Amino acid sequence: MGAKRQRVIDQGPSFFGTSPGSSFMYNAPPPPYTYVSQPPPFPVVRLRGLPFDCTEADVAEFFRGLDIVDVLFVHKSGKFTGEAFCVLAYPLQVDFALQKNRQNIGRRYVEVFRSKRQEYYKAIANEVSETRSGSPRRSIPRAKSYDEGKESAEHTGILRLRGLPFSAGKDDIVEFFKDFVLAEEAIHIIMNSEGRPSGEAYVEFASAEDSKAAMAKDRMTLGSRYIELFPSSTEEMDEAIARGR
Repeated sequence: MGAKRQRVIDQGPSFFGTSPGSSFMYNAPPPPYTYVSQPPPFPVVRLRGLPFDCTEADVAEFFRGLDIVDVLFVHKSGKFTGEAFCVLAYPLQVDFALQKNRQNIGRRYVEVFRSKRQEYYKAIANEVSETRSGSPRRSIPRAKSYDEGKESAEHTGILRLRGLPFSAGKDDIVEFFKDFVLAEEAIHIIMNSEGRPSGEAYVEFASAEDSKAAMAKDRMTLGSRYIELFPSSTEEMDEAIARGR
């Protein structure tokens, strides 16, 4: 399990212990309940009816304005079920997320329900189990040309990563490529136009030989998510970084 997702599980009450800050979402009056001698509820919602080509970016756009810690797509027999769990940063955000119930992603209306920590943990365990059993994993259709030219592509020492959890940090990527020596400044997590992680990153290896060898990690998992790797170039990397600024 990836380090970031593991920390969501391990942190417990301290995970919710800080103020959400000055975001406009928190100008509402405080909720009509308090927590006495017990931690606040785990801030997770379940989504049902998602399009079968739904991505983490689509979920982030659907919940624009909320702080997303993790999105876990649910699979059965290697196929996406149209359901997902979304972990938010603060319990109060669950109430805002529920206001999106029966609103649309694309042409599909999406149902949003309260969920529980145990249901989210069970879903993680099921995803990991499917991965270990060798079931094919895919939350979005792969382009027809996904594998075309990968083996013959010229390596420049740079790889593009796709499918990262939004919560993934540089330390997770270093761990993913633990067989290689990577400096933090060689890892570039790409942001979207709102300054949030896009699910993509670029990694600069010490040599073209290292990046080619690292392709052995293609479609291996970080947490319960498989990561797609693509040979890239300095130009492509610089353009992606500039778009996210």
